[in-house]
Amino acid sequence: MFGKCLNETRKLKGFTAQQMADLLSVSLRTYRNYESERSYPDFGKLVSIADILDVSTDYLLCRNEFLAKHADGH
Repeated sequence: MFGKCLNETRKLKGFTAQQMADLLSVSLRTYRNYESERSYPDFGKLVSIADILDVSTDYLLCRNEFLAKHADGH
């Protein structure tokens, strides 16, 4: 789920995979592995990705429905 959300958000925000890799100081292969879920970023990189794409880490982790369900305190 993370990889799909990352890929869709990146495209929506107008970034190429190479641009994201450059901004994160990782190789293109490493970045593509995030999107294909062959590997995952560490917490620091996750926060950087969220900052670059201007979304929350919860959004990238596909927690929007969970958060919406629990927003009323249940």
